[in-house]
Amino acid sequence: MNRALTLDDGVLAGIALAAGLLVAFLSRGLLRWLAKHAKRTKWNGDDVVVDALRTVVPWAAITGGAASAAAALPLTKPVQHTVNQSLTVLLIFAVTVSAARVVAELVQSVTSSRSGVAGSATIFVNITRVLVLAIGFLVALQSLGISIAPMLTALGVGGLAVALALQDTLANLFAGIHILASKTVQPGDYIRLSSGEEGYVEDINWRQTTVRALSNNLVVIPNGQLAKTNMTNFMRPEQQLTILVQVGVAYDSDLEHVERVTTEVVAEVMTEITGAVPDHEPAVRFHTFGDSRIGFTVILGVGEFSDQYRIKHEFIKRLHRRFRDEGIRIPAPARNVSLQQGAVLIPQQRTPEEAGEVVSPRLVEG
Repeated sequence: MNRALTLDDGVLAGIALAAGLLVAFLSRGLLRWLAKHAKRTKWNGDDVVVDALRTVVPWAAITGGAASAAAALPLTKPVQHTVNQSLTVLLIFAVTVSAARVVAELVQSVTSSRSGVAGSATIFVNITRVLVLAIGFLVALQSLGISIAPMLTALGVGGLAVALALQDTLANLFAGIHILASKTVQPGDYIRLSSGEEGYVEDINWRQTTVRALSNNLVVIPNGQLAKTNMTNFMRPEQQLTILVQVGVAYDSDLEHVERVTTEVVAEVMTEITGAVPDHEPAVRFHTFGDSRIGFTVILGVGEFSDQYRIKHEFIKRLHRRFRDEGIRIPAPARNVSLQQGAVLIPQQRTPEEAGEVVSPRLVEG
């Protein structure tokens, strides 16, 4: 039989509870000071740990004070047991939530600090967080005296039914893990699918991949579809790439002069335009005797895929102005039309590169 509650019991319980609250307050202030110093370091891991301790330590102090206060009171054994279990579950909950956040942020910190790893892919972070929360839940049940063995058995038996019901979701999950593990696509890469969608990969989560197009719109692609489609990754194996610009000059042009002038323009663009590759070696390659021009290809170096539009824009403007100053003529396509009495007009055949362009027909007397 328990004794009656006395004033001394109440004072001791109050002191224990107040001590727990005081320790929680002081520890929170100390950890706030540590957090300011942790931000000065280059490693993000200490910031994550200190931030988690700012949650766990105060709750642990409060729980310890409450447990000491309960022990000082003349409670019956069932009540004492219930109080202890409740405080234990509360502490496990606080530790589990903090641990899940710490582990998830540490995973993200480690992956973002290494090249070739998907730092902003939330699929790893989400999986880690769910695993830690599940472990904490099982520990809480075990602390309450609930056997988790039958639950694990039931989960194993029901796992097959869940897998069948969520086969599309699981397929996208494992497809996302496979994509990241194989390093074919990482957040930040510029990709183009065979179906036409293209843009920068923003994130790869447990179900879908988010791509931001150059128009700033988001394209959402299921991981399973991304794994099965043909895809071009313009960031791998290297971020820098080369682009081809087709140019043509008149037949009476001095090709040595044309090559020298074009090379100078390429070198100028590579060193002055943002996004170009300064150490790119200018390359001009003549390749076609056309009907009205000699065609050649200019190879430009680009830092990344989206820079090509600005570089090509500047190159064409500067090359056109330089050709005009140097007297190099870019001929307009022409077509001869023979006109004979009693016959229909028979246009000369044009090359595919001239098809669809505005032409200037000339009449030839029959």
